[in-house]
Amino acid sequence: MNVGEEFCIDLDQRGEARFSILAADDETVLVVQCVSAREVRSSQLRAEIHALRDVRVETLRALRRIFPGRKAKIILATKNIALMPNAQSSLEDADIIHMDEEAISYFLSLAEHLGKAARFQLLGNLFAGQRIQGLDSEVHALRGKMGGITYYFFAIEPDRLLKIAYVLHRNRANSDLMPTYQRLIRRSRLQDVSRFVDAGGFFPNSIILNMETGRSPRFDPATKAGDGPVMGVLHLPQTYRSAFVIDGQHRLYGYANSDRAVSELIPVVAFVNLPRSEQIRLFMQINENQQAVPKNLRNTLNADLLWDSDDLRQRSRALKLRVAQHLGESKSSPLYGRVIIGENTRSPIRCLTIEAISNGLTRGSFVGSFNKSSVKDSGTFYMGTNDATFALLVPFLERCFRHLRDKLFAQWTLGGAEGGFVFINPGIESLLKIFSDIVDHLILQGAIDPRITPAEDVYRQSSAYLDAIVEYVESLGVEQAAEYRRMYGSGGTTRYWRRLQRAIQKRHPDFDPPGLSAFLEDEAKTFNTESFKMIREIETFLNEDIKRKLQEKFGKINWFALGVPRKVRESSMTMAAQKNVDLPPDKQVGPWDCLHIIDYCTIMTQSQDLWLELFAKRYTLPGEGRPKASWRSRSSWMNELNRIRNQNFHTYTVKPSEYEFLVEVTGWLLREEGEDDI
Repeated sequence: MNVGEEFCIDLDQRGEARFSILAADDETVLVVQCVSAREVRSSQLRAEIHALRDVRVETLRALRRIFPGRKAKIILATKNIALMPNAQSSLEDADIIHMDEEAISYFLSLAEHLGKAARFQLLGNLFAGQRIQGLDSEVHALRGKMGGITYYFFAIEPDRLLKIAYVLHRNRANSDLMPTYQRLIRRSRLQDVSRFVDAGGFFPNSIILNMETGRSPRFDPATKAGDGPVMGVLHLPQTYRSAFVIDGQHRLYGYANSDRAVSELIPVVAFVNLPRSEQIRLFMQINENQQAVPKNLRNTLNADLLWDSDDLRQRSRALKLRVAQHLGESKSSPLYGRVIIGENTRSPIRCLTIEAISNGLTRGSFVGSFNKSSVKDSGTFYMGTNDATFALLVPFLERCFRHLRDKLFAQWTLGGAEGGFVFINPGIESLLKIFSDIVDHLILQGAIDPRITPAEDVYRQSSAYLDAIVEYVESLGVEQAAEYRRMYGSGGTTRYWRRLQRAIQKRHPDFDPPGLSAFLEDEAKTFNTESFKMIREIETFLNEDIKRKLQEKFGKINWFALGVPRKVRESSMTMAAQKNVDLPPDKQVGPWDCLHIIDYCTIMTQSQDLWLELFAKRYTLPGEGRPKASWRSRSSWMNELNRIRNQNFHTYTVKPSEYEFLVEVTGWLLREEGEDDI
């Protein structure tokens, strides 16, 4: 490699060409021109691309002169630059490779996992279709058919197969080969395979390939052709990236760092020129019965697999998944880098799922609804095909999210970290439904027709309603924000969405989406009904658990007299006597059945010694066990519970924050009871 930040290549009569990086080995030489920006921006990079195109031929000629017998390639490496389509086409026409920071990160990660085996994946990317000098292409093979599809079964040295093999990992580095389907190789599994192989182990199951040759490969039969399998000699393609690994990438690359890669033979089943959709189906069928394909990766694959489905329902699903994928992968999108694509790992910033975005689109009216072969309700942005609808819808969504990103930048910065509640799954799903509500409202007013009105104009008409959301979010206190952060599940997302609708309605009274009024009327009743149920569950638990602990301490005969304070005994005995006057003999109640929540608190805190011995560990609410907190304060949650209980019975109103408190206490008490039983 070169030393320093740049180097020069002598171009004979044309002077010299300057590049950032030169890298060469015994077979390959690469020169790289690096271009970066401080912040993400779109660009044509006209000057830079023109300069590369102008010296390309002379540069390659000079490299081959300096490094004879080696393949050469020019690379444009960028960071924080979304290259415009015209620029991409210009580079392709000049046979110059473009790698952005994601592609570079992919190959660095691959090198970390594969070691020197990553070289084959890189060469396949750079020199796809170019001939591999000196590669022995002949293998003895069996040709047959499965399900009407021709296959070849043969055994081959891993060293030979690695040169032509390529794995279609779900990554932007392979975006020109979409759709792709493979999961990134796991280093731990690769190391396990390598150790197993070096110890003399072998794998009896076959690697599954698809050979892309453009035509049927040459096959010289050694037996007479008939209805069954035929033995013969198969001539493999002798070009980079001509055999795509559908199953068995760990087994194949596990040999890459082993001396046995040259001498060992591994079994292979190879199909020829399968459409990419068939490869995906085969990959998913194989892995459904082995290591399950993660849900997020299945969603990513289905965006490609179902895109051209004959079933309109599946096709619309693919459209919504593709929109979600684009919002996370395109540098032009405000959600770039924040959506978990394929098997990307979750982080406080990358915390959004394709499913959440797809759900938001499904529950809105952008795309519409479909039967298998007909349109039930045409969506507001639906143009008859996935491609046309995608092109119309995505710019509008990007503009709306950019508006909220810029005006709620503090929330944007937090993402899914503590305190962030807007740019998380429930928030994004709710915002997508809000965008749809706004469009529906503007259509009813006659202000827009999204199929005709430019996306920028649709956004401008929507911006005043988006500002109402901004004002509302900025007005929320810490406790209110925390409440939104806990709104998961279908019920939680519905509350999130409806409250944003209400925030817009307060600013724009004519904004009245279907179902909002009924929801606001029913919300209090729903809270109270569920709250009453949770309070009864808590009271039942306290009644049984505290009684058990007192009996263990004072015995089953004297527990009530010795373990319950006199004032509580007197009031409960009086209440029991009053109730029993009107009850038949078989329905009589005892004093212990007549306690209130505040009575249980009095029993537990009648003395510090009793609290510490019997109740402190079980009844200190998580987060309340601070070292300096007084022992009485650790049961203060019961006072709040008693207050809500009394309101529930007498005024029948429960605030959302009180409801969330009950959810927290119920989940904590009942969950820990289950754990104690285990």
